[in-house]
Amino acid sequence: MKLLHTILASAMLAAAVPAAAQQAATPVPHLESKNGRHALFVDGAPFLVLAGQVNNSSNYAAALPQVWPMLDRLHANTVEIPVAWQQIEPSEGQFDFSFVQTLLDQARTHDKRIILLWFGTWKNTSPSYTPDWVKLDNRRFPRMKNKAGEDHQVLSPMARTTLEADKRAFVALITYLKQHDAQNTVILVQPENEVGSYRNPRDFSAASNALFARAIPPALARKLGKSGTWAQAFGAQADRAFNTWYTASYVNEIAAAGKAVKPVPMYVNAALAGPSNVPDPDGVASGGPQQDVLDIWKAAAPSIDFAAPDIYDRASKNVALYLDAYARPDNALLVPEIGNAAEFARYFYAALGHGGIGFAPFGMDDTGFFNFPLGAEALDAATVQAFAGPYKVFAAMNREWAKIAFERPTWGAAKPDDGAAVSTTMGEWTITASWGEWQFGMKDWTWLKSKPAPWASQPVGGVTVAQLSANEFLLTGDHVRVSFGGRAGGAPNGIVTRVEEGHFDNGRWIMERVWNGDQTDYGLNIIDRPVVLKVTMGRYR
Repeated sequence: MKLLHTILASAMLAAAVPAAAQQAATPVPHLESKNGRHALFVDGAPFLVLAGQVNNSSNYAAALPQVWPMLDRLHANTVEIPVAWQQIEPSEGQFDFSFVQTLLDQARTHDKRIILLWFGTWKNTSPSYTPDWVKLDNRRFPRMKNKAGEDHQVLSPMARTTLEADKRAFVALITYLKQHDAQNTVILVQPENEVGSYRNPRDFSAASNALFARAIPPALARKLGKSGTWAQAFGAQADRAFNTWYTASYVNEIAAAGKAVKPVPMYVNAALAGPSNVPDPDGVASGGPQQDVLDIWKAAAPSIDFAAPDIYDRASKNVALYLDAYARPDNALLVPEIGNAAEFARYFYAALGHGGIGFAPFGMDDTGFFNFPLGAEALDAATVQAFAGPYKVFAAMNREWAKIAFERPTWGAAKPDDGAAVSTTMGEWTITASWGEWQFGMKDWTWLKSKPAPWASQPVGGVTVAQLSANEFLLTGDHVRVSFGGRAGGAPNGIVTRVEEGHFDNGRWIMERVWNGDQTDYGLNIIDRPVVLKVTMGRYR
C-alpha cells in the first residue's frame, strides 16, 4: 500500500510538470545489434557514450557543483552517477526522489546524459548502500553463510524477501523516470554494482545446499551443453557457477520489472579477477559477470542487455584480453569504469577499435577524493587532458562515429607496455601503429643525430581506425605513427594516394587540408593534438 501511495504521489507530481517539459518526449533509448556490431540508439540515432563516473559519495545535490565543471573539461556528454537504495527509501515504503529530480534538472541544464547506477543489494559486493532497515534485519534480509555456518557480510541472493524489497524500490525509481524523464536524459541503467561475494564462493545455508545438490537448471544445460548436478557439471568451479546463476537470476528479475515500466537499456558491471579463464573461486567476486562466466549470465539474465568490465589493471596485455572477452557478437562493449590515471587513457582508442559503445574513467569530479593506487594521485591538468584530448575529437563527430562503427569494421590499439608496434589487416591493407617516434624521420637513420622522443618511455599512445570502404579509412589517435601498406600476399604497388584532415558537419565530411610531404613521408604522425584523418589507398600500374 505504501508503494502504491508513492507511485500515485509521483503521478501527481508528473501532472504538475510544465506542459512544455512533458511535450519534449523522445524515443526511449535502445540497443541494436547486427553483423556482430552494436549501437546504443539515443534520440533515434546511434550515440557514443563519452562519460565520466563520479566518486561514490557524489550522489547528492551538494556535490553536483563539483561534477559538471570536470565533465565539461573532459568534453564528456554523459555522467555515470549512483542512486542509492538507502537514499530513495530511508524508511520502508516512503520514497524520496528529490535528488533524482535535481540530477535530471541539472543534467539537462549542463547538456549531459545520465547513466544511473543502482546501488541496491550489492555495491562492490557489499550491502553498504541498503537502507538501515535492511542492514539491521538479518532475519528478514539474511546474509550469506560460509561453510562453517557463519554469517558472511554479503546479502544472500537466495533470499526472496531481499529480492522483493530491492525490486520494489527499483521499480519505484524507474516509475519516477517514466513520469519525469520524457526527454530520456537517462540513457542507460545499471541495476546493482559489482555483484558477487569475495572469499565465500556461494551461500552455504541449508536451503542453498539443497538447491546445490539438484541438477542444474534446464536453460543453463541447453546453453552450455552440460548436465547433472552443479558439482558434476562444473567440478572445482561448481560453487561459483551456482552463485553466478542465482545472482544473475536475481538481478534479471529486478531488471525485467524495471523494463516492464520503462524499457531503458540495462547492463551489469564486473569486478574483474585477472585474465585467467578460471579464476580462484575464493579470490574472485563469485557471482559477478566476469569474462569466463558470461554464458551463465546470458542464460540466467536475458533482460540484461550486456555485461561490462570495470578495468583497473594497468598491464596492457591484460586490458587487451578484457576488451577481447567482452566485445562479443552477443555482448556490446562498454567500459563503464576504468582508472583515471593518465596511462589508462590510451585504452579509450582500443575500446572504440573493438566497436565499443562507450567509455568512462572513474572518479571524475572535484570533490577531492582519489582512489590511488587504482587511479590517479590527483586530477591535475595533464591527467585530465589525457582523456579530454581524445574525448574532444569524438565529441565533435559523436553521431557520425557511432553510425560508422555500427555499420563498418573498426580497429584500435593502445601502446603496449613493451612499446612494440601493433598491426592489423583490413581488407587488402595492413595498418601498423608504432610508438615513441618524432613526427619527422626514421628510427634507423644513423646519419642524422637525434634523441628519443620524450613520450617514447611513457605509457601513452593509441589509435582508432574505421574502414569506410575498400580503400578508405578514417582514423585518429595520439602519440602514434600510423603506416599503411598492402597486405602480405596481396596485390602489389599499393600506396597512400590522399590524406585529408577534416571534420564532420551534420554527417558530411569537410576537408580542412591535405597532408603530404613531411606530413606523410614518415607515416601519419599524430602526437599531442588528436585530429581526424581520412586516408585513401590505391595502386599504381
